[in-house]
Amino acid sequence: MKRRHFLAGLLWTGLFGPPRTLTLMGRDRAMTDAAPSKDSGGQSDEQQRSSTAVTLFLCGDVMTGRGIDQILPHPSRPQLYEAYMRSALGYVTLAERVTGPIRRPVDFPYIWGDALAELNRIQPDVRIVNLETAVTTSVDAWPDKGIHYRMHPANVPCLTAAKIDCCVLANNHVLDWGRRGLLETLAVLHQAGIRTAGAGRNQLEAAAPAVIELPGKGRVLVFACGLPDSGIPRDWAAGENAPGVNVLSNLSMATVEAIGQSVRSVKRAGDLVVASLHWGGNWGFAIHKAQREFAHALIETAQVDLVHGHSSHHVKGIEVHQGMTILYGCGDLLNDYEGIQGHDEYRDDLALLYFPTVDIATGRLLRLTLKPTQTRHFRVNRSPDEGEAWLLATLNREGQQLGTRVERTENHSFLLRWQR
Repeated sequence: MKRRHFLAGLLWTGLFGPPRTLTLMGRDRAMTDAAPSKDSGGQSDEQQRSSTAVTLFLCGDVMTGRGIDQILPHPSRPQLYEAYMRSALGYVTLAERVTGPIRRPVDFPYIWGDALAELNRIQPDVRIVNLETAVTTSVDAWPDKGIHYRMHPANVPCLTAAKIDCCVLANNHVLDWGRRGLLETLAVLHQAGIRTAGAGRNQLEAAAPAVIELPGKGRVLVFACGLPDSGIPRDWAAGENAPGVNVLSNLSMATVEAIGQSVRSVKRAGDLVVASLHWGGNWGFAIHKAQREFAHALIETAQVDLVHGHSSHHVKGIEVHQGMTILYGCGDLLNDYEGIQGHDEYRDDLALLYFPTVDIATGRLLRLTLKPTQTRHFRVNRSPDEGEAWLLATLNREGQQLGTRVERTENHSFLLRWQR
C-alpha cells in the first residue's frame, strides 16, 4: 500500500511457480448460489462446523513498522528518508498530539487490543494477514522510494501474540530495506513458525503457496501476488536467482489461466484456496470492471475459493460469486497514521476483522461475521458506535451493486447477507 500520492503504479511481470504436488481436486464449478444448508445434505450449522466448515481470520494491512515499531520493546533505528519526516518517532509524536500519550514500551500483545478477545472467542482455524513492513535490521533503504517501513526482528512476538499462521508479503513495503532486508524478513518469520506467501528468495518461492494443514479437515493454500497499480516498484519482482515479490503484469484471462494451472497442480480434496491480491489504489470505493471480472474468473476457472483483496486504506464492498467470497479491499487494520490528516471522508481509522466460515468440501461461504474496529493509540480497538454506523452504511451502500448487505448482530458485530 502507499500513503496518498507517494508511489505511482508500475508495470512488471511475474508468474506463479511450479506445482509442489500433482494431485488434482475434482469439483463442480457450475454450482449455483444455493443456500449453504442444502449443500450439506440437511446438516445443521453446528454439524457443518464440526465436519467440513472452516473459519478463517482475514484482515487488511498490518503495518507494525515505523511508528508502531518505536513503541514496541525493541525499536529499530528511527532514521527515515522521507521528505517530510526524518525520524519514525515523529509519527508517535503526531499520534500523541491527536489522541494523547502512548506509554512506551508496550508489551507485544498490546497492538492487537480488543482483537485478541474476539480471536479468542471465535477461535478461527486459520489466521492470515497482509504484513506491510520489512522485519529487519538492514540499513539499505531502497533508493528513490518515498516511504520505508521496518520492524526490528526482536519485535516479531507481536505477530505470534495473535497466533498468525500466514503473513502475505506481496506488497509495496516488504522490500523497503532492500533484498537483504527481505531475506531477513523471511528468515525471522519462518523461525517464528509463521508461513509466508507472495515473496521469496527467488521467483519460484515467491509464487509458491503457503500451505496450512488442518488436521482432520484438509489444507488452506494461500497464493499471493501484487498488481501494478498498488505501487510495487518494477525492480522488486522476484527473479530466477533474485529475491523479490510475486507480481502479475495484468488482469488478463491469460493470467487467470496461469494461476489456474498452478492451483490445479497442487490442490487436492479437502483444500481451500485463498488468492490474496495487493491491488488498486489507496483511496476510492469504486471497484473497477477489470478487477471484478478477474475475481470472478479466478473463482469460475482457476479453482480459487476466496479472494482476499488489500491495498485500499479503507474497507470496500464485499461480493459472493457462485457462493465464493470476494473481499475487494479490507482496509488498514493497524497503521501509524493517527496524526496524519487528509482523506477523512474514507475513515481510514476504521476497519474490520473478517471471519468467513467456509465449507472446505465445496469452497462455498456459509457465514461471514465482521467485527468493526478503530485504530487508536497504535492499537486495534472496538469501534465506537458512530464508527459502527459509518461502516454499516458504507458496506450496505457499496454492497448494493454487488448483491450484499450487512446487519448488526450481538456483540457489536455484523453479519453478511447475500443473494443465494
